[in-house]
Amino acid sequence: MSEMSCNISKEVKKTSIGGQALIEGIMMKGPSRTATAVRRPDGGIEVKESEINPVFKHKFFKLPFIRGSFVLIDSLINGVKELMYSAEFYGEDYEEDALDKLLRKVFKDKADTAIIYSSVVIAMVFSVLIFILGPSYLTNFLRNLIPNSLLLNLTEGIIRVILFIGYVYLVSKLEDIKRVFMYHGAEHKTIYCYEHGEELTVENVRKYSTLHPRCGTSFLINVLLISIIVFSFFGWPNPLLRLLIRLLMLPVIAGLSYELNRYVGRCSRDNIFTKIITYPGFLIQKITTSEPDDSMMEVAIAAMNKVIPRGGEDDRW
Repeated sequence: MSEMSCNISKEVKKTSIGGQALIEGIMMKGPSRTATAVRRPDGGIEVKESEINPVFKHKFFKLPFIRGSFVLIDSLINGVKELMYSAEFYGEDYEEDALDKLLRKVFKDKADTAIIYSSVVIAMVFSVLIFILGPSYLTNFLRNLIPNSLLLNLTEGIIRVILFIGYVYLVSKLEDIKRVFMYHGAEHKTIYCYEHGEELTVENVRKYSTLHPRCGTSFLINVLLISIIVFSFFGWPNPLLRLLIRLLMLPVIAGLSYELNRYVGRCSRDNIFTKIITYPGFLIQKITTSEPDDSMMEVAIAAMNKVIPRGGEDDRW
């Protein structure tokens, strides 16, 4: 799907550079390097650069429709790593939980790596339980009221989307998360500014939108919506078989969602198909992004400047 032809605007560069909001900071990922910029408590900006070292290196993991799941896992691992790094600047009051203490005792010098991987595994398990298996379990109580398997899958999907939106909304009310969402907005605005070929200054960045079609939020919404279609092909079997199907189809759904995100990312935003596909994600991004202040845009620019390739086209999507 990512190779499909589309009406690409000549005025706007479709870059592959993406990012992630952190605690008082932003991580930007370019074609060969990542840069994490964090606003220190003293007001300065600390920037850390590193070469991209993917967890899954074999060419097999880069094949279309295969790569989606592995890109997601790789992003989660690196995202947690950079999140922990940004937290170190504001971690005086942080107290490790029992699991972290156990991992430090068992893995010693490699404890940080163990904590990162265990955090990813725990996050994925809880996400599957709450947003994939939970809605299926709840919908099963309605099987006598809704005899049609297509309607059951649709109901399950609606419950899944409601749970996700409810979770995002509740999290957005936390004070610390509000600032993370503002940094999220700064990340998107800075990428837009770069895509439009403007100098990366606060004044230029400020005028752009906080909503971007390649956002991870849009990817997650695509996963939820595509899962409704994919799961519908399997009817409504017994709970054990349904559980197995849900788990086995997750890599397929992630792969489809990733390719759709790539397609949308490289196409003109005037394309009617692109507008339809991005609309649900933009609605949720109105929760997960907020207008940043100037200091946050400065952080985003500091990270962005470090990952722009010397070869001007090396990051073209």
